[in-house]
This record gives sequence, structure tokens and C-alpha cells, in this order.
Amino acid sequence: MPAHIISIGECMVELARTTDDAFRLAYGGDTFNTAVYLARLADVPVAYATALGADPYSDAIVAIAEENRVGTELIVRAENRMPGLYLIETEAGERTFWYWRETAPARDYLRLADRARLAEAFASAQFIYLSGITLSLYDASAREELGALIDGARKAGTRVVMDSNFRPRGWPGDRDATRKVFADFWQRADIALPTFDDEQALWDEQDPKETLSRIVDGGASTVVVKLGDNGALGWSGNNASLSVPCPETLEPVDTTAAGDSFNAGFLAAHIAGQDLEESISFAHDVAAAVIQHRGAIVPKAATAPLAERLRATA
Repeated sequence: MPAHIISIGECMVELARTTDDAFRLAYGGDTFNTAVYLARLADVPVAYATALGADPYSDAIVAIAEENRVGTELIVRAENRMPGLYLIETEAGERTFWYWRETAPARDYLRLADRARLAEAFASAQFIYLSGITLSLYDASAREELGALIDGARKAGTRVVMDSNFRPRGWPGDRDATRKVFADFWQRADIALPTFDDEQALWDEQDPKETLSRIVDGGASTVVVKLGDNGALGWSGNNASLSVPCPETLEPVDTTAAGDSFNAGFLAAHIAGQDLEESISFAHDVAAAVIQHRGAIVPKAATAPLAERLRATA
């Protein structure tokens, strides 16, 4: 069955330091996390597009996708390659990441994948989901290829959803050139889900309303600016912007995938027909559930009540 939502990016091996200085093995990556939570929450097919190796850790990533009903038909397997790795250290719920991913096959996905098949899949999808981290994986030529694939899909009616996830280490060099890449892809976004801290770091903006206005001016029809503990600022169509606070302040166990799960919750609620405020509120609830557990992909039991709640309101 064709995927209604295609998420594109990278999934990595995750090592998280525990209290006894051991390391817990898991897997994650921003757009992969969102794909998993979307598949749990939304009653539409979700697929992940990436390149992995031909090794046991890549096998484990595919198994997690399949266990969570994420389609793997767009995953390419590369011989003699291995997925990237990241290490998490967490203190008071906040995390620091260290990466080993320079030779990961996900960086060559657009060269390894069958372009005709990918173009057909993109054009038949309801949504394509990507992030600034997705863009940082590719060189200029591959980003141009991705842009062309997205432009073709949009002409066929596919809508694009994008998160900022700007990470300075992924964008060495000219800041103006980085801004141009982001601006080009924000202009392709129908639904924009930026995090203000990321946008502030890249664009030196001092107010979330500046971020919202810039992305609206680029052509997005729906924008939600994530503000962490301060909730979110949303806009859709010609309506006035609205501020949606977090329902409660929680002490996080681990904030990994907070934004990724928020995005999944928002898009799942949007697909289910909820309005902007309802979709943002549901997204807050999904993120709140996720940050009460360790790791990027939390147990299904943590998100199952939210999935049931959303289905009951559809």
C-alpha cells in the first residue's frame, strides 16, 4: 500500500550512558523518531526513506521500523557500510550528543536509491517529512536532487512538512550559505514546525513572531513554532496567530525526541481533522509522554493511550 507519509533522513545506533557508567544500546534519529510516533498515532501508512548497511545493527533498525508499522520499502541497504552512531549523556533530563556518522550510508541515500522509484513514491504520498538534519546529511548536489524530487511531488499534490533541527556541527563554514539552504527548503514547506531556539541560533531572531512571519512570508500555509516549556506559537491560513501553552510543567527524565514526537502528534491530529489549537495541544501531550522515558523511542505502552484518544475523536 503506498505510504501516505514518507519521512526521509537517518537512523543511528544510540548509546546512552547510564548511572553506573555502562551504556544502553538503542536506536534513533530525528525523522525516524517522528516516523515511529506517527505510525503509532495516525491511521495512515508511514514509510521511512534512508540508507543502511548490511550489518546486525542495520537489521535491528529495520526490525524496529517493522515492529512499529513503519514501511521499509524505501530503505536501501549498502554492502560494507554501517549506520552512524551517537552517544547521549544526560544530566537533569537535558542531553548532550556526540556523533560518529561521517561515513554513514544515509549520506549517500540519493545516490544509492532508485530515482524513478523514489520520485513515484514521493508523488503518490500525502506528505513528505524532513528536517534540517536531513538537509545536513547531503552535499549541495544531493540537496539539489532532493529539491527537484520534492518539487515534482508538490506538483502532484504532495504536501511537505519540515522541522528546523538546525545543528551547527552539521553546517560548518559560511553561515549565509546555510541560511540560503534553509530558506530554499522552508519555501517548499506547506507545514512548518520549527523550534525557536534553532531558528534563533541560525537567524539571530529575538522573538518567535519574527520566525513565524519569516516562514509565513516564504509561503507555508501552517506554521507552529515550538517554544519548549513556553508552549508553541501557531498560525494557519489567514487566522491570527495563537499561543498554546504546555498543559503542565514536567520534570523530564530525558528530553530526547521531545520535538520529534511533538511533530508526530501535531501531524497525526492534523490528519485526523483537528483544528490548529487542538493539534498543538495533542502534540504537547505526546511530547510530555515521551520525555518521561529514556531514549528516543519509548515503549508502545507510553503512547498507546494517546493513539486511542485520537482515534476516539476522529
